[in-house]
Amino acid sequence: MAYLFTSESVSEGHPDKIADQISDALLDNFLAFDPESKVACETLVTTGQVVLAGEVKSRTYLDVQQIARDVINRIGYTNGEYKFSGDSCGVISLIHEQSQDINQGVDRGAKEDQGAGDQGMMFGYATRETDNYMPLALDISHKILQVLAELRREGTQISYLRPDAKAQVTIEYSDENVPQRIDTIVVSTQHDEFDADDAVMLAKIKKDIISILIPRVREQLPENIQLLFNDEIKYHINPTGKFVIGGPHGDTGLTGRKIIVDTYGGKGAHGGGAFSGKDPSKVDRSAAYAARHAAKNLVAAGVADELLLQVSYAIGVVEPTSILVDTYGTAKVDLTDGEIAKKVAHLFDMRPFAIEERLKLRNPIYLETAAYGHMGKEPIIVTKVYESPYNGRVEKEVELFTWEKLDALDEVKKAFNL
Repeated sequence: MAYLFTSESVSEGHPDKIADQISDALLDNFLAFDPESKVACETLVTTGQVVLAGEVKSRTYLDVQQIARDVINRIGYTNGEYKFSGDSCGVISLIHEQSQDINQGVDRGAKEDQGAGDQGMMFGYATRETDNYMPLALDISHKILQVLAELRREGTQISYLRPDAKAQVTIEYSDENVPQRIDTIVVSTQHDEFDADDAVMLAKIKKDIISILIPRVREQLPENIQLLFNDEIKYHINPTGKFVIGGPHGDTGLTGRKIIVDTYGGKGAHGGGAFSGKDPSKVDRSAAYAARHAAKNLVAAGVADELLLQVSYAIGVVEPTSILVDTYGTAKVDLTDGEIAKKVAHLFDMRPFAIEERLKLRNPIYLETAAYGHMGKEPIIVTKVYESPYNGRVEKEVELFTWEKLDALDEVKKAFNL
């Protein structure tokens, strides 16, 4: 019997995502001026206030207040009517030095002997249902909000949008786990006050979302995905009604509260560890990226149509404590999932320092991950510039989303005789 599956995403102006972006902007600045920085930055945003907290070990000093303000303004919180603005909000810093008890388990004489920054399990997932090997419902949810942000910044076709928004997509699958159609789309977007009454306002927003936003989203998707859109889609647009009060004024935001949005939208699994604000010695982040890199290359090489990879660590210990593979019965090779996992352990070095080196993670590459998902984006090389009143100016060419590269296909195919 056919079944439904749902994923959601949130915009860059969602309170929790504001917090994630501030935390990752701080991390990027620390790494830009001192690549060996150890950083764990948490952010809280609420009405007119930002609180920065966490632990840092670094040779550099930053104007963390200004970095936070710059992120808030870039997102679009520049209007006092929002009760939260980068130019006027208070910014309190409670950042202090990293615990030596933790640091002694991570830093070693030889870098390759670097221990894991924490215990825990991390997951990577990949599926053939999209060109970027991501779950379809999440991929479309991200795209809806990215296009909504484009429309907000353009301010021409839809002029009343504010930064806070959420989207949710429900897809019907066949018994063979093949997407058949889009069943439901939910969009909740913050907006300006309307002169008209609530009923007229809601009708206008719904019409604009369905007739302007959705067609632009659809045309950016591959043809086979466009065919899943139909006239029977159920739309819930701002279903609670008026949504003027939003952002940190409407709901306090915290770093690390959107871990399912950040990963696979409820497909696969999640170990529970958040990403943003953490340097790559924290395997919550780096090993999750490494697991995605491995899973994506395995699926792309033809090992399976769908694959979940789990890796686990003990704090201060170099080698992973376990590696598990689940192909959900879609394996294309004559091996058990356990036998596949053993090959994966030889193909992909999951020691913390090896991951950092392979994926080039000691670079300022993290702000771009902090909205619309850490997985599934295109790996690109960009030049980034950082300026500080204490450290001067740094210009760096960096590679973003290295864990999305299909650079291990030959090794995987050789190992699995594909």
